[in-house]
Amino acid sequence: MPLDKDDTVVYSGVVEIVLGSSIILVSDKKKELVGKVIAGFFAAVFPGNWAQYKNHRNGFGLDTDQKRLARLFLQPLLMLWAIKSTQK
Repeated sequence: MPLDKDDTVVYSGVVEIVLGSSIILVSDKKKELVGKVIAGFFAAVFPGNWAQYKNHRNGFGLDTDQKRLARLFLQPLLMLWAIKSTQK
């Protein structure tokens, strides 16, 4: 990203808040779409999380390689949860 790494984290956090809020705010007709968008967002940030693991970068309590690796395995579960929890 051509942004400062701290800015990238802040912007992605804002997107997470907006997406999470949208599940509550949208009509039932659009929840399934929102779930897919959230899953897509988790997929889009996965390469950054992989880079954090690969380059041994700490952040937000992820101060060991074991914690960073665990997040990589949890991310697909978050994607599945976003889709399944918003299906009709």
